[in-house]
Amino acid sequence: MGMLSPTMRSPALLSRLALGAAFALLFLLAPASHVSAASGGILRLKLDDTINPITQEYIERGIAEASRTNASAVLIEINTPGGLLDATRKIVEAMLASPVPVIVYVTPSGSRAASAGLFILEAADVAAMAPGTNTGAAHPVVLGGAKLDDVMKTKMENDAAALMRSVVAKRGRNVELAESGVRESKSFSDQEALQQKLIDVVAKDESALFQQISERDVTRFSGEKSRLPLNGQPVTDFDLSLRERILDKLMDPNLAALLLSLGMLALYAEFNHPGAVIPGVVGGLAVLLALFALNLLPTRFEAIVLVIAAFALFALEAKLGTHGALGIGGVIALVMGVLLLVDGPIPEMRVHWATALSLAIPLGLISVFLMRIAVQARRNKITTGIEGMIGTIGVAASEISLTGKVTVRGELWNAFAASPVPPGANVVVKRVDGLRLEVESVR
Repeated sequence: MGMLSPTMRSPALLSRLALGAAFALLFLLAPASHVSAASGGILRLKLDDTINPITQEYIERGIAEASRTNASAVLIEINTPGGLLDATRKIVEAMLASPVPVIVYVTPSGSRAASAGLFILEAADVAAMAPGTNTGAAHPVVLGGAKLDDVMKTKMENDAAALMRSVVAKRGRNVELAESGVRESKSFSDQEALQQKLIDVVAKDESALFQQISERDVTRFSGEKSRLPLNGQPVTDFDLSLRERILDKLMDPNLAALLLSLGMLALYAEFNHPGAVIPGVVGGLAVLLALFALNLLPTRFEAIVLVIAAFALFALEAKLGTHGALGIGGVIALVMGVLLLVDGPIPEMRVHWATALSLAIPLGLISVFLMRIAVQARRNKITTGIEGMIGTIGVAASEISLTGKVTVRGELWNAFAASPVPPGANVVVKRVDGLRLEVESVR
């Protein structure tokens, strides 16, 4: 077998590289392996993000690791604006079922355990806050701002309030105050929470926290009281795995919207230039990653239809040339589609206006520009190959009737004509018939 030409080798090489990239991505998204912690001591987890399925997986994995290594306690340092109630419930379930005592510490100063964070704080065996932190405002929020009747609103509120009562009652904390954080969206400073028995400890740092905990009884969810001798015990950090770090970044609604929009633009470029490979691979991976993230987020899939409709309007603008009317409509559809893409219960879990505008306007301009080039290329007269001969002016090299010779583009061709053409006359090519040209005299 002969050697492949460079033009034939390049797509094959790019395809192999694309396949390798796909396998690498699958490896990164495969289940994380166990990260061993030192036996005994305190296992420290850090929750410094919105509460989502990746956060849930990380905390569940950390609690399981603490149990496996017989840790003395799990310390969760928290700073969160809140998040998804389903993920929060599963985190609470894991904490309540943990054989290892769980300490939740709102830190550093200026941090918060807001909304869903209040449930996690109250589910802890020891609830602690640093000076200058706050918690509360845990009223359930309807995703996407949908309007519900009074009965449904009451059901949601009662369900969340019941969850709060169930995690607070057995800890000897202030059930009514905790419930007011759900029903009335009340928020509390560290001192207010301590004085009204919503938390157990206010500590300036980790050492002060362990000192205070070691001197008092801790009530487990089972009702059992025990002491935690934590002073002097080693603290081991339990970090997010590589997989979880990647997925956690993907859970940012703004990044998901960016991947979806840019991926569709890259796929369009591939459709207009088949065989380019790289735009298709990059676009396909971007769209798949976006859909993976959107599947975990509270997504309005109707918004994806708006995004697709926006690109359709961009294509029509390029083809029909409506002086920007369809292009503006596409930009509006893309802005609305991106904004409505994720129905997060808190602002941090929604796409920002700045993201939507910075995506829609440049993508609209780029899409219309690329589509207009593609449309013009299809409309342009072919100037190469046999088809490119039609309409070309040549010179009769001999008398032409049923047969003859004609010079076209410096090449001598056999030709024929319906009417006789004298030698030296200018002719135009009307048709290509095999290796003969049908010509007629130019008048």
